[in-house]
Amino acid sequence: MNERSRPVALVTGGGTGVGRACVLQFARRGFDVIVNYSRSSTDAESTAREAESLGATAIAMACDVSDDTAVRTMIAAIESQFGRLDALVNNAAMTNFVPHEQLDALTEPMWDRMLAVNLKGPFFVTRAAADLLRAGDGGSVVNVSSVAAFTGQGSSIGYCASKAGLNTMTKSLARAMAPQVRVNAVCPGPIDSRWIRDGNPDWDLDSMVANYPLPRPSQPDDIADAVLFFAVDAKMATGQILSVDGGQTL
Repeated sequence: MNERSRPVALVTGGGTGVGRACVLQFARRGFDVIVNYSRSSTDAESTAREAESLGATAIAMACDVSDDTAVRTMIAAIESQFGRLDALVNNAAMTNFVPHEQLDALTEPMWDRMLAVNLKGPFFVTRAAADLLRAGDGGSVVNVSSVAAFTGQGSSIGYCASKAGLNTMTKSLARAMAPQVRVNAVCPGPIDSRWIRDGNPDWDLDSMVANYPLPRPSQPDDIADAVLFFAVDAKMATGQILSVDGGQTL
């Protein structure tokens, strides 16, 4: 096992959006980083190079988090190359944009893929990384969830359900992995990112947030601020679910 003085963070879905913002904030905080991706290799490599410009050792690593065997291979590679893992951000997610009233349009393959990536994936990665996280001075897992878990409103019923499951799993894992590893979740509201713009160009973010107490969509760095708070600073917080949503859920 390699001995490294710098802490190490793994961010799944780390090439774009909130994941990218997390990677760069970890780099600024003195972490080396692994930028996990499933398909967006160009984005992941670009994010890794930007993290390197901030002084980090950064690598892009391909892995579909819903594939348990591939996940275990990824974690083994991280252990071999870095010798430690101090923070894990389960950010990788997917959705289908299906109007909630169109029940028949939400197909079983859609359900299966959303649950595989959004719910099973964070469990697979956390389980595979558990020993590495426990081996340090105190590891941290942060799950990127959604306010859809509370409101039942979002891109599809399946997406809302998968994020509600992730919140409950956060609490279960916080108990199971204590006291060495803290596990928390951040629940964003609408984010001004490619996720929504490409996923459903008909959504008007400005009108969506117009009646919020803070009437503007979050930027990826707004969410990364909360992720880094749990991952690095909040040493006595575990099992917590934090909404970062401009007051949407008040």
